[in-house]
Amino acid sequence: MEDRDLRVSDAEREYVGQLLQRAVGQGMLSLGEFTERMDTALAARTRGELNSVLFDLPGIRVVGADHAPHVRPQSVPVAPAYQAGEPTVIRAKMSSVTRKGPWQVPPRLQIENWLSDVTLDFTSAMLESQVVEITVDAFCGSVTLVVPDEATVDLNGVETTGGSATNKVRTGPNRGGLHIVVRGRVRFASVTAKHPFGTGLKRMLG
Repeated sequence: MEDRDLRVSDAEREYVGQLLQRAVGQGMLSLGEFTERMDTALAARTRGELNSVLFDLPGIRVVGADHAPHVRPQSVPVAPAYQAGEPTVIRAKMSSVTRKGPWQVPPRLQIENWLSDVTLDFTSAMLESQVVEITVDAFCGSVTLVVPDEATVDLNGVETTGGSATNKVRTGPNRGGLHIVVRGRVRFASVTAKHPFGTGLKRMLG
């Protein structure tokens, strides 16, 4: 059996998806091309089918008689175990993630959002620190931060490409309550900081 006829795993499909995402970020693929190739990668059953979406992308290792790019299982990165002091990572891929209620908020968060929606509601959260640093890497999705009335949010460190960073709350100065600092990049995605629904009405009614 030739190498291109070997079956592929979910881990290999996911890794190819990461390569395609990187190609979009570097301007090698349009959003339409990414969507088409991602559909092919998710449906791929063999190495040959999976390699077909990478064939014309530079930087992919070429092996085999057919000179097709080859993704080896051992090439799939393994997520490291986070040590004390490192950020807590929230990963969302083609799904939705919501944190609300009395959830534990660490001083540092890292959001890796790919074709997904992430909502973090801080109104009833249990804070380990009054200042929370969030690093965002979002592609084709949304990140929504819902904060209490006295909170402040800084989105000045967010780099956008075909996306948006919208702050509907106070940016500062910090009044001694929750202060969130967001950095990172969003590509064809959005980051929004806002108050809970009805906050403006409650403020009007005193």
